Order: sequence, then C-alpha cells, then structure tokens
Amino acid sequence: MPLSEVAKLNNLSWDQVRRMEMAYMERLLESDPPAKIIRAIGIDEVSIKRRHTYQIVVADLDQQRPIWMGGDGRSETDMDRFFEQIGEERSKGIRIAVMDMWKPFRKSTMRNAPDARIVFDKFHVLRHLSDALDQVRRQEYKRVNDKERKFIKGQRYNLLSHKANLDIEGRRALRLLLKANKRLNTAYVLKESFAQLWDYNNPTWASKFFENWKAQLKWQRLKPFEAFVAMIDRHWDGIISYCHPENKVSLGFMEGLNNKIRVIQRRAYGIKNNEYLRLKVLTSFIKDNFGD
Repeated sequence: MPLSEVAKLNNLSWDQVRRMEMAYMERLLESDPPAKIIRAIGIDEVSIKRRHTYQIVVADLDQQRPIWMGGDGRSETDMDRFFEQIGEERSKGIRIAVMDMWKPFRKSTMRNAPDARIVFDKFHVLRHLSDALDQVRRQEYKRVNDKERKFIKGQRYNLLSHKANLDIEGRRALRLLLKANKRLNTAYVLKESFAQLWDYNNPTWASKFFENWKAQLKWQRLKPFEAFVAMIDRHWDGIISYCHPENKVSLGFMEGLNNKIRVIQRRAYGIKNNEYLRLKVLTSFIKDNFGD
C-alpha cells in the first residue's frame, strides 16, 4: 500500500509511517546481512532522477539478492566504494562479476577483485542487437516506396518483441512484414538466433557459432549489424567467458532486479530520500522471519 494510505488507516502522519518503515527495513538488514564469502556478483546502474543521475546496485548472484546500492554516479570511483565497504579480503574472494560493457565497472572490478572473471550481461548485449534491428527498420522505412512502407509502419513492437509474446494479430502482421522486406527478414532472423550463443558450454563451439553468424551478414548491407559485430569483437573475452561451465550463473537475476527496482520507484513516486530507496531495494529479496 502507499505510505499515504497506511498513514490514513492508522491515523498517523505520512512522515511517521515512512520513518517506521525505514527503521523496520534497517532491522531486517541487520537480521540477514550479506554473506561473508561472496563468489559471484552482478553489477548494474539504476537511474535515480531525470537528467542521467545514477547509483550502482550490486547483487550476490549465488544468494539471489542485492547487497549494495550507492555512489553518486557510475564512475570508477563510485564502483570502488562497493569494494571498500566489503573489504579487501571479501573483494579478492570474488570469482565472477557480471556487468554491462561499461568500462569504469570493468576497471574497478579488475583492480579490486583481480581473480574475478568478467562476464558481460546477456540482456545488455541483446539490447544493443535490438537497437541495431530498430535502426535497420528506420532505414528501410526511408528507403522503400509508399506501397512497401505500409508493411513497416507501426510494426516496431512486433519486430522487437519475442514471437511467443505476440498475439495472433501481431504474428500475422510480423509475418507479412518479413515476407515483404527481405533485408528486415534477414536482420530479424539474425537477431532471434544470436541468443543461442549463451547456450554453449564450450568456448570453441561458441566461437564457431559466432563466426557462422557473422558470415550471414556478408553482402547484406546491414550497417547497424556490422557496427554491432565490431562491438562484440571488442568485448569478446567478456562474452565468451560465460561459455566456460564454471562461469554459469543466473544472468536473468539482474534483469529481474532492475524491473523490481522500477516498480519500487513507481510506488515510491515523489519520495526524494535516496536512503529510503536504498533500503527498499536491499530488503526486497529478504524474507521476514521476525514472526518465527
């Protein structure tokens, strides 16, 4: 329930309820602190306010819970704060760090957790690929004649969504679009197939898959996809590292956590207190055992 509704039901002020909830969340964190040994972490940034104001959130991927949220941005110095808080011994015990391709995160992790294997997050990579497909869609809309444009217009959602998430009408429109535009059909098939890369448990076979995937781009004149390939080549070590069996961790947890944080932010709309948001996020996966 919103704080205002809880306050109204209990004949309390909004501020009283907020302070009581913050005290409760602090007690919850004290009762269930982060693990002393942290093996695998996930790192992401969270948009706090408009105009690109960020904080960093770090999760323990083995325990499936966020364990730190802070910083005044997403710089290397901000990332260093996490490692300073958990201490040198725990930092050096980290073996896997899942993150996007943001260089400051990578530099801070490599310096503070030298034995950690960097794994670039699958969902961030696929987001770049979806952006490339959308660029192709816009280019094709400008290139083709008015008769062909009618198949492309209004189809952004159908083109970028997973086919399983589309209703019957959406699938029919997508089928007509892909039949009408060969270049978009090629781009769509490539986008859908790329996620198979993360299914491999052998880096050699994963590399062969990627080489075959790249070969399908030849002569296709898909410039956004060529730019995507160049980005993947630059970050290949952090992508292929997931294909080692010992690096298989939950890549979906950080995506789910991000979605949960957005829900918390919507429910806490209007609250400017960053500490309140931090406590909300850090306690969002902790079970309340006070009544046991």
